[in-house]
Amino acid sequence: MKIALFQKSIVKVFILTLTTHFAFAQTTDTAVKKHPNALNFIVMGDWGRFGEDHQIPVAKQMGITATAINRDFIISTGDNFYPVGVASEYDPQWKSSYEDIYTDFSLHWNWYSVLGNHDYAGNPDAQVAYSKISRRWNMPARYYSKTFAINGNPNEQVLIAFIDTNPLIPAFYKSEQYGKNVISQDSTAQKKWLIKTLNDAPKTVKWKLVVGHHPLFTATLKRRESYDTQAVRKSLKSLLDKCEVDAYIAGHDHDLQHLLPEGKTHYFVSGSASEATPIDKLPFSKLAASEYGFMVFSVLADTLYVQAVNEKGEVIYSTEIKK
Repeated sequence: MKIALFQKSIVKVFILTLTTHFAFAQTTDTAVKKHPNALNFIVMGDWGRFGEDHQIPVAKQMGITATAINRDFIISTGDNFYPVGVASEYDPQWKSSYEDIYTDFSLHWNWYSVLGNHDYAGNPDAQVAYSKISRRWNMPARYYSKTFAINGNPNEQVLIAFIDTNPLIPAFYKSEQYGKNVISQDSTAQKKWLIKTLNDAPKTVKWKLVVGHHPLFTATLKRRESYDTQAVRKSLKSLLDKCEVDAYIAGHDHDLQHLLPEGKTHYFVSGSASEATPIDKLPFSKLAASEYGFMVFSVLADTLYVQAVNEKGEVIYSTEIKK
């Protein structure tokens, strides 16, 4: 009887492992690979928990990795403050969930952030206002773009559009929690701006990336066809295709993912900087990992390298996208 129960428990553990970590073409080298001539940045999301859950160990590993890759900046994919955002640019959470957590010198470079749904439950404009107080926090508006030179070369650039996906979700306008902060937004104006920003990119721009909070595709069990996933996909998929976006980067789901559905655009999810939740896989999943961690992007003129790094500093997945 005891042997039978033991065998059943082994089967359960095996099944759980299969449903929480899929990584195809997984790297065998667990150390982060350095690309000294690339534009290097860390992508993390869904983090501000007063240091609780795994926020502190992930932050520590971010500092170690940022030093190793000589990062140029950090990107946050939103849900920067749980449970209900911040009240103002002077909210104590700026200290307890951000300044006192990401203390490593290597993380005192520019942070470029977008707004998540939890941020919309508070005062999203307070996160814009904090840009005037903080040396490293950069959110000049609810959506914005920036062009970065690769290895200091102005003839080889990366364009990143940082968008606000919350107004793209119709259900939010009727929400008691989010409604007051989306009602003032013009989603049509934002999409027109995004199309113009992407289409007017000069020839020096070798890569076009878009960062938003909500994913268009996800293998996360409860969200693969949820109302918000469907709404953002309906709103953005054809736009990203027509504008030939190389990668769309999101958070929202507390896991690490790389998905490649039909089309040119690669889809990445990096939202496990403090919490990890169960995940399955989709037919076009390249990576589906329920692990605490973040991603490292290294961009050269002809190659985009992406590495998924867990809280132990192990590279659990890596991929290369060629021009």
